[in-house]
Amino acid sequence: MFFARPILSLSGLQLALRAGVAATLALAIGQLLHLQFPLFVMIAAVIVTDLQPSQSRFLGFHRIAGTIVGAVLGAAFSSVVPSSPWTIGAGIAAAMLISHVLQGADGARIAGFVCGVVMLYQGDDVWTYAMHRFAETAVGIAVAWSVSHIPKLIKSGAKPDEAG
Repeated sequence: MFFARPILSLSGLQLALRAGVAATLALAIGQLLHLQFPLFVMIAAVIVTDLQPSQSRFLGFHRIAGTIVGAVLGAAFSSVVPSSPWTIGAGIAAAMLISHVLQGADGARIAGFVCGVVMLYQGDDVWTYAMHRFAETAVGIAVAWSVSHIPKLIKSGAKPDEAG
């Protein structure tokens, strides 16, 4: 049945609150630093927000590596092929596959996302644009990692290792 489970779990509430805090901080930092598109800082912060600091730390390094793969491949593809739905899709697939081969699945989605965003760019200097997207995404990942260290507001009956 559709409503058989509780409407909102405790972990779902905690994750939503952390993502909201991370989004707020990410936008504020992006604006404070006068980043080109603070939107990408916010998107990255929301996408990579986790409940566990150890999980955030472990995945953070993989996600930074995925961001590098995506930015480099997006700029490289944009330099040699015209932007179209087919080439962007191929670029995203390539970025995700390369990221997966280099480091496993943990950074693959962010690699695909960044690659696609870079390939959508229509300006002259795609490498500078890719560098900005990397910087903004990295700031968002750092914000999410920092927010994961805020103690949980509501403790569940989980083991101490899982609760904090």
